[in-house]
Amino acid sequence: MVTTEQVLALAATSLVVIAVPGPSVLFIVGRALAHGRVTALAGVLGNSLGSLVAALVIAVGLGPVLQRWDTALEVVKLAGAAYLVWLGVQALRGAGHVGQDTAAGSARTRGREVRAGLVVGLSNPKVFVMFAAILPQFVDRSAGSLAGQMVLLSLVPIGIGLVCDSTWGLVASRVRTAFVGRPQRLRTVARVGGASMIGLGVLTAVTGRHR
Repeated sequence: MVTTEQVLALAATSLVVIAVPGPSVLFIVGRALAHGRVTALAGVLGNSLGSLVAALVIAVGLGPVLQRWDTALEVVKLAGAAYLVWLGVQALRGAGHVGQDTAAGSARTRGREVRAGLVVGLSNPKVFVMFAAILPQFVDRSAGSLAGQMVLLSLVPIGIGLVCDSTWGLVASRVRTAFVGRPQRLRTVARVGGASMIGLGVLTAVTGRHR
């Protein structure tokens, strides 16, 4: 159904798009700096799940409908932006009590971080550009089962994004770990993470408002 040539061509294009840091990378780095490795990786998982949901929605034919439904897309984006700002404020408020992976001490907390990543994935404009505009160009319409091809091909950018985001999260968490034992600097790093989340929320809210 899906050929090796399709996969390789899409992988090359996806690498170019994903290599440019966007909302997902800023979200993961912010969570890693504010809370540590486990929190960041939980966010990576959630972000990948959000991307998968978006890909499935577009694959079954709802992509063009959503593209025309500007009000709904704007509401989703603004809700995601508000959530990011809230996460940033929470990180800033907790900066004075930071410790190694303090936000990831329970399954409940990790689940919350996965949900946060899911929101980011669903409200990320780059996700819809990838799956609604770029990915369909790699579908072979003569091969049949367009939805099936879309779903299978979507796993390529999602997989690449998973690896890239995990790498960003691990690198950022190593930076944070380097300051363990230096409380003042660790608090500063956590505040930087919180501030980046707030900045990302604001950027998400204003991006593409005048299309």
